[in-house]
Amino acid sequence: MEKLEKYLHPYWWYIALSMFIKFLGAAAELTIPYLMEIILDYKVPAGSRRDIYLYGGLMLLCAAACLGFNVIANRMSAVSSGKITRAIRHDLFAKLESFSPRQMDSLTTSSAVSRLTSDTYNINQLLARTQRLGIRAPILLLGGIAMMVSMDGLLSLVLIALLPVIGIVVYYVTRISVPLYTKQQTVLDRVVGTVQENITGIRVIKALSKTDYEKERFRKVNQELTDIDRKAGSVSAITNPTSTLVLNLGLTLVVVVGAYRVNGGAVRSGVIVAFLQYFTMILNAMLGITRIFVMFSKGQASANRVAAVLRAPEDLTVLPETQPEPDAPHIAFRDVTFSYNGREPDLQHISFSLEHGQTLGIIGATGSGKTTLLLLLLRLYDPDSGTILIDGRDIRTIPPEVLREKFGVVFQNDFVAEGTAGDNIRFFRPIGDDAMAAAAEHAQADFLRERPEGMEREVQVRGNNLSGGQKQRLLIARALASNPEILILDDASSALDYATDARLRQALYRNYGDTTTVVVAQRVSSLRHADLILVLDDGQTIGAGTHEALMESCEEYRSIAMTQMGDGKEGA
Repeated sequence: MEKLEKYLHPYWWYIALSMFIKFLGAAAELTIPYLMEIILDYKVPAGSRRDIYLYGGLMLLCAAACLGFNVIANRMSAVSSGKITRAIRHDLFAKLESFSPRQMDSLTTSSAVSRLTSDTYNINQLLARTQRLGIRAPILLLGGIAMMVSMDGLLSLVLIALLPVIGIVVYYVTRISVPLYTKQQTVLDRVVGTVQENITGIRVIKALSKTDYEKERFRKVNQELTDIDRKAGSVSAITNPTSTLVLNLGLTLVVVVGAYRVNGGAVRSGVIVAFLQYFTMILNAMLGITRIFVMFSKGQASANRVAAVLRAPEDLTVLPETQPEPDAPHIAFRDVTFSYNGREPDLQHISFSLEHGQTLGIIGATGSGKTTLLLLLLRLYDPDSGTILIDGRDIRTIPPEVLREKFGVVFQNDFVAEGTAGDNIRFFRPIGDDAMAAAAEHAQADFLRERPEGMEREVQVRGNNLSGGQKQRLLIARALASNPEILILDDASSALDYATDARLRQALYRNYGDTTTVVVAQRVSSLRHADLILVLDDGQTIGAGTHEALMESCEEYRSIAMTQMGDGKEGA
């Protein structure tokens, strides 16, 4: 919760003003029973109609002031809580954007989504309701008690004796409900994750007739959320009826004791009427305070989850800059070892070097570490041991924004945004139309020229109106548009036919001769002209060299080539 202080600070004066207005409204509301007591005990017996009308008018004026002040203060609380929540949501999104893949793997996407949505909503409700009831309810409670004590101290003892009982109930309900609401948000993460998986894989689910299975899977996690919500709600629901019961018992005692005191002449009847009204105010104020505590339970659980993300330390820190090695290759891996889980290595002792303009090909079985190697080169993860250098500089000493500008990347399962083809190629970068057109041509994205709308061709969410080959060529054009220093293609031509794949490689050779290229592929034909080919197996290099050298020295590479290309000499 302490993390919220920095977001409240810019609006403290605005919040203070709204609370002062709430205070004025509560003071006006407290004045109404007092004026009525004066009318009943003094003005009516005196028969002064003028005074009755005067005090009655004052009561109406106080009621109007109470209404007006409360409306203004409620609007102000909505504005301030909305702006504070907007700032929290913005910083939370920015923090999530800065997370390394390792941190995001630990957090999970579904948890990130629920923290950005439901958790920030709960914080908004906490801020808004606290401002609406946080001043009014205590003022009515304390002010009502003060007015009752000034009217009749003996009757006030009835209420004062009951308040600790309600306080104990609220304390224990809050203590139990906060962990339950925290668990509720955790289960909500799983619900979001289940829905997200279902939407993403809807085509596969339908193709394999697994709709009923997915319904059952969602039913189970939804039932778990319902159960924990019911349990948390049941605990919180104890507060209102308990408070109402205790205060209504007190109200009954006030009526009974008040009747005896009026009969004995100790107090006037107007005092009892005003007393009952103050008692009702106090009852409503207590119920309002209990609602704040229920909302506080939810808000505290959500605020802790949001603060855990905002307080997360920087994972991939930039090390102090060092002097580049002289005459260093463009890219160098030196005895690099890496593990996702910190126990079993996913890459072991990887070493190679590339000069400017050279091409590295990487081939191997699924799960052999090909994509992991690329992620390390991009510094989306840091190696557990070893060093990765670009132009003689350890990539850990290069600021992320400088490092990433060097790359043009196409991942195996890459992202296509809704919009136009041009929007996807430019992707919010200062790239001119001529550069986009050239990139599309080099990427063999001729399907854009075949349609009259060209770059303005509509692209649906996730590229659903494009074929696999069209989507890959669009993504390759995006990578080429910035004329990158290093081009990474992670199985980027798997959906292309052999002829288009060959034309693509020829275009890259002709137009991007100065670009250092790293290609991951399952086709030997896509790699055979590379200056260096790495053959990976279970995270280790089992072969390294040119196509011809590997055909002689690496049994696994030769087996793949013979399977795909016969004698290994065919193809483009």
